[in-house]
Amino acid sequence: MGITYREWAPGAKSASLIGDFNSWNPNADVMTRNEFGVWEIFLPNNADGSPAIPHGSRVKIRMDTPSGIKDSIPAWIKFSVQAPGEIPFNGIYYDPPEEEKYEFQHPQPKRPKSLRIYESHVGMSSTEPVINSYVNFRDEVLPRIKRLGYNAVQIMAIQEHSYYASFGYHVTNFFSPSSRCGTPDELKSLIDRAHELGLLVLMDIVHSHASNNTLDGLNMFDGTDTQYFHSGSRGYHWMWDSRLFNYGSWEVLRFLLSNARWWLEEYKFDGFRFDGVTSMMYTHHGLGVGFTGNYNEYFGLATDVDAVVYLMLVNDLIHGLYPEAVTIGEDVSGMPTFCIPVQDGGVGFDYRLHMAIADKWIELLKKKDENWRVGDIVHTLTNRRWLEKCVAYAESHDQALVGDKTIAFWLMDKDMYDYMALDRPSTLLIDRGIALHKMIRLITMGLGGEGYLNFMGNEFGHPEWIDFPRADQHLPNGELVPGNGFSFDKCRRRFDLGDADYLRYHGLQEFDRAMQHLEEQYGFMTSEHQYISRKDEGDRIIVFERGNLVFVFNFHWSNSYFDYRVGCLKPGKYKIVLDSDHPLFGGSSRLDHNAEYFTTDGWYDDRPRSFLIYTPCRTAVVYALVDDGIPLEIESTQD
Repeated sequence: MGITYREWAPGAKSASLIGDFNSWNPNADVMTRNEFGVWEIFLPNNADGSPAIPHGSRVKIRMDTPSGIKDSIPAWIKFSVQAPGEIPFNGIYYDPPEEEKYEFQHPQPKRPKSLRIYESHVGMSSTEPVINSYVNFRDEVLPRIKRLGYNAVQIMAIQEHSYYASFGYHVTNFFSPSSRCGTPDELKSLIDRAHELGLLVLMDIVHSHASNNTLDGLNMFDGTDTQYFHSGSRGYHWMWDSRLFNYGSWEVLRFLLSNARWWLEEYKFDGFRFDGVTSMMYTHHGLGVGFTGNYNEYFGLATDVDAVVYLMLVNDLIHGLYPEAVTIGEDVSGMPTFCIPVQDGGVGFDYRLHMAIADKWIELLKKKDENWRVGDIVHTLTNRRWLEKCVAYAESHDQALVGDKTIAFWLMDKDMYDYMALDRPSTLLIDRGIALHKMIRLITMGLGGEGYLNFMGNEFGHPEWIDFPRADQHLPNGELVPGNGFSFDKCRRRFDLGDADYLRYHGLQEFDRAMQHLEEQYGFMTSEHQYISRKDEGDRIIVFERGNLVFVFNFHWSNSYFDYRVGCLKPGKYKIVLDSDHPLFGGSSRLDHNAEYFTTDGWYDDRPRSFLIYTPCRTAVVYALVDDGIPLEIESTQD
């Protein structure tokens, strides 16, 4: 019995395992090399049966490389920690005794038909300006996500990253959960609790690039720049300042495929959102390229065939081992066959992240809504490949970062600081912003795809951007980016604002909750029946059907319409099941929720039936057939 340690480092001339266990003596445990450049050592258990390397002790590999003597954290390390006052991280030998290992108590939930994803970051999920823990997220944030009506939580920045402000995208240790938030067992406890609540846990996995950190990460690991990455400019992402994997290397494939399986098996994640897939699939990384849909843009000399093959392999591995697992690809290019199974010749993802929607909303928000075209909105929301499942979102973490603006800030700007209390008079800007914020989210969910994503805090229009604690930074081009004095003030989520029933944020949060529960009850995102019957540029009205629901959006800034006829497919009696103008959601209560709407036969807007409604300006209203279950009751969650 003992410990076997192997490390692929073909560029190294010699290697030894060092750490607390041998007083960091490089001559004590020298490794041997095989013909494939894999170094190995076996450490038998101590005489008393205890492991040669104690659980929780520090370890590194010392190598004589073409770049000199180098101490590196093992590439496959399960845990790494930055000691207080130190800059480099230390690899931690993490192998607790059997009686101390975390045992999962709850089965993984079945994959829901439609995904409602709460995108989150554990570190910045506290209301206080601190780095939050896995334990606090488990106890405080997961119940909130469940209460809001989401059925999946997508967690960012899980893989260890030495630079906190990278948002987890400059990974240094691919098999290690970030130690800033706690231990591996505490992360397992978080996932187990989510499963108990019936929530899927998706991991934001980064296989598109790696940190260029040579102290803690894979860069120059064996003293060469070609071990895990392409050499020269092809192996460097100039915009992200990071290294790019060589997906044509067998050992790189082995490393990344093992990494995906590790998180599924060891931590019981239910799937992945793959980051930066567009950057992987093309040698130009999608930068400065406007994809028009011409097939030459997808299948040409700029396509990184090795990367596409890797994506097919990893999807085949994931779905072969875990058929219930979910994979979502972040691709903006519109690569054909992206969501077709590998056995049918596709890339194999279950969902594409519908990134064009958020870009469209930002484009529109830079203009007055009097200049919006409703047909343009509908086209962007529905412009996707036939039978390809998409995850739609109006905004994600990208729009919340400092330097960008959230939808709430685009709509209401500085007025949010002074006029969000209910005991103070509102302003025209606030009234407009709250109305459009609800409409934008609901129409995105209603037409944008078979899944929906929201970044934590955006459900109530979080008033602050995200700014990670950081120092001044010099970019590769010499430009100085000022820091913020390592402040955590903007690196948190003010959930207390959404919970406060004396603030207008509460109405936005309640509307988001009502949206999720409406989808849970009626399953409209995955309904096979969808028909858009009206895109009226003059009236600024959009009417569409999803399943047995009829959605009516009045984007006009001042015109409300009495006896407005809307077409529908199914006959019967309709009632309101969601109304953005309800007072609970910060609305003006202009509609009668006891009213019943009866259809009349006769073609209207290419529909065989229709009914008459009152549609106030800047409102979104959803009608349901009364005999289709029990209409959703609008009620407060305030305890």
